[in-house]
Amino acid sequence: QVQLVESGGGLVQSRGSLRLSCAASGRTFSSYSMGWFRQVPGKEREFVATVSWSADNTYYADSAKGRFTISKDNAKNTVYLQMNSLKPEDTGVYYCAASRIHVASSWSNLPYRYLELWGQGTLVTVSS
Repeated sequence: QVQLVESGGGLVQSRGSLRLSCAASGRTFSSYSMGWFRQVPGKEREFVATVSWSADNTYYADSAKGRFTISKDNAKNTVYLQMNSLKPEDTGVYYCAASRIHVASSWSNLPYRYLELWGQGTLVTVSS
């Protein structure tokens, strides 16, 4: 069984940067696609970025392209989300997710409930 624990959230000014981390425990982490979703009150959880199980391929929401970078270190069982040029609309709770069933390329069109594993979330607040 894989468990996910996010860290790195906080308060940052507009145009600032943050790096989120998601540490996974379990023996089969390397076989999982990993990614990040964001949720704000009153809205559905939305896709932000994902990385393939091999860490060779990455996919981003349009809102994240050019500003966010997702990476996966299988040796450390950790996935990262480097967020640069942050905007107030990036504010939300960021959730780490993992799936051994759904390939990374499918995540942007997949109902988030289909993903098997979730962390508890970390809050990111971007002030204007």
